[in-house]
Amino acid sequence: MNKLVEIRNLNVGYEDRPYVLREVNLDIFTNDFLGIIGPNGGGKTTLLKTLLGLIRPVSGNISFFDKNKKINRINIGYLPQINQIDKKFPISVFDVIISGLSIKSRLFNRYSKEQKDRAYEIVQKMGLEKLTEKPIGALSGGQLQRTLLGRAIIDSPSLLILDEPNSYVDKRFETDFYKILEDLNKETAIVLVSHDVGTVISLVKNIACINEGLHYHSGSNISSDWLEKTYSTCPIEIVGHGDFPHRVLEKHEGCDCCKENNN
Repeated sequence: MNKLVEIRNLNVGYEDRPYVLREVNLDIFTNDFLGIIGPNGGGKTTLLKTLLGLIRPVSGNISFFDKNKKINRINIGYLPQINQIDKKFPISVFDVIISGLSIKSRLFNRYSKEQKDRAYEIVQKMGLEKLTEKPIGALSGGQLQRTLLGRAIIDSPSLLILDEPNSYVDKRFETDFYKILEDLNKETAIVLVSHDVGTVISLVKNIACINEGLHYHSGSNISSDWLEKTYSTCPIEIVGHGDFPHRVLEKHEGCDCCKENNN
C-alpha cells in the first residue's frame, strides 16, 4: 500500500496554549479510511487544520507522497463542521459545489463546459438535482451536508477530510451518506473525525485517538487491551455491536452505575 501522508514528531500550539498536539506520528495510506476520535479540546480539529496548511506547526514535519515519491502537496477535500458555515451567505447549491474546483483549473475565473458538466455530475451523485438553484440557507442539515460533500470531492481529491459529519443531524440521510463514503473510499483516502466513531465502525479501516498525543490502532476491531491502554490518556465514548462493549464512559460523580461499581 502506498503512503499518502507522513506525520513525524508533530507539535502544534497557540499563544494561549503552547502545545495542543505533542509528538504526533501518523501515516495515512492511499484508500485508507481512518477514524479519529477523542474528547473535546483534545486536538482533533487542530490536526486537521495543520494537515490543511491552515496552522503552522511549532515543530515536526508533514510530508506528502504520490506513488511513494515525496511531493510538495496533495489535493485535499474538506467537509467542515456545520457551525463553520455561514448559511446566510447568498449562494446556491450549484455554485457551492462548483466552487470546489481548483482556481488553477479555471481560465479567467470562468468555468468551462467540462467543469460545469462535472459539477452537474456531482449534483446527481449527491441527489441534489431538484435543489441546484436553492440557497444554502434554505437547506436541511442533510441537504447542506451533501452540498458541502459535493464541493469537497468535485476536484477528485487524494484525501477527503470530514470534521464531525454527524453534526449535520439529518438521520434520514445518514445511511445514504455512509454509503457514499464507502463508494468514495474505493478511490480516495478518507479521514473522519468524530466524538464517537461507533456509528461508522463498520466502515473505518483504522482508528486513532487524539488527546494531545495520538494512539493508533490498525484495524477497526478494537481489543480490550488497546482500549485499556488508550483510555487513561484519551477518554472516549464508543457505541458498537457484537462482543465489544456497547458503551465506554469515563467515571463521573452522580452516576448510579459508578457508585455501585465502587462499592
